[in-house]
Amino acid sequence: MSPLKSIYHWLNVRLGVDELVEKRLTGYLLPRSINAWYSLGSVLLVIFGIQVVTGILLLIYYVPDAEKAFKSVTYIMNDVHFGWLIRMCHAVGSNMMVAVLLLHMLSALFMGSHKSPRELNWVTGFILFNLVLGISLTGYLLPWSQLSFWATTVATNSAGAIPVIGQYLVEFLRGGKLVGPHTLGRFFAVHVVLLPLVIGALIGAHLFLLERIGVSTPPFGQKETKSTWQGDEFRHESHPGGIPFFPNYLLQDVTSILIYLAIFFCVVFFSPYIFFPPTAFVPADPFKTPAHIKPEWYFLANYQTLKVFPSELLGLMVQGAAMTFLALIPFIDRGKERHPLKRPLFLACFIGGIILFIGMTIWGHYS
Repeated sequence: MSPLKSIYHWLNVRLGVDELVEKRLTGYLLPRSINAWYSLGSVLLVIFGIQVVTGILLLIYYVPDAEKAFKSVTYIMNDVHFGWLIRMCHAVGSNMMVAVLLLHMLSALFMGSHKSPRELNWVTGFILFNLVLGISLTGYLLPWSQLSFWATTVATNSAGAIPVIGQYLVEFLRGGKLVGPHTLGRFFAVHVVLLPLVIGALIGAHLFLLERIGVSTPPFGQKETKSTWQGDEFRHESHPGGIPFFPNYLLQDVTSILIYLAIFFCVVFFSPYIFFPPTAFVPADPFKTPAHIKPEWYFLANYQTLKVFPSELLGLMVQGAAMTFLALIPFIDRGKERHPLKRPLFLACFIGGIILFIGMTIWGHYS
């Protein structure tokens, strides 16, 4: 017996590797009609891994101090070997993580994957989406540039429109009345420690729910696979006659990951400053307000909504109602039908919502 086989046999005796492979890989069957959209979850895991690795590498040289933060980022970009690459991968990755997460959630909605019995899958995914927005917002301040300083000032100001507790909430977020060194310290701790741990735990919970209840069958495509879930009792939705995860669907996962990486590195190498306006390269100056400060693209719709309504409080209430509706949509949309073409009201709202979001984003960009 070769050394590798001996090691494998030793591990198999103690861990039951053969059983794990059979149960989780070759014997784990998926619907025959499963499509490439289902692989976006695997893409997001890769993105999160890249963000963690690049973030740790940036921490080696980054200094979370108001007097030194911008200089440390400049040092990383100009003097550290491949520092520019690490920083660009982290910055571009945060934007693309939000984009892929949006696509993942939209595909789940479109195919009815949020419906019973997968309400908890949707809720944990929705919370993850908001946490990703939160970690992107807290990381935005860390370079301590004019853009990050004043964008954070505008973002935290919005909380002041909340009655009674608004001003206290603003001071809690900032660590004082104004954005300053205490704000940087708070955002750094939340960005580097708190949110990554919470996101990692929720990813684990999301994957547990996915494995526990089983992969949902797409509402269109091949019909060879028959779901075994029925009634109000717990059932793991197995797919007898389906395709094995390994190697069949793993190839689709790898393909989607490689396509993402190709797009990702094209942006990093050929258009890395698409997410960096000129004010991102100027050190923060609390006494000089830039003429035009706007948030990242994924907050532009929110930004424009606040401008549309005469009262900032009303704008926040509308956004809060919309987010609450999205969070509770599995409990509101309780019909059994999942095919989008057989749900005309849903399809109209789905397309209308996308058009509204894109329209408000473009309006916010040019306003």
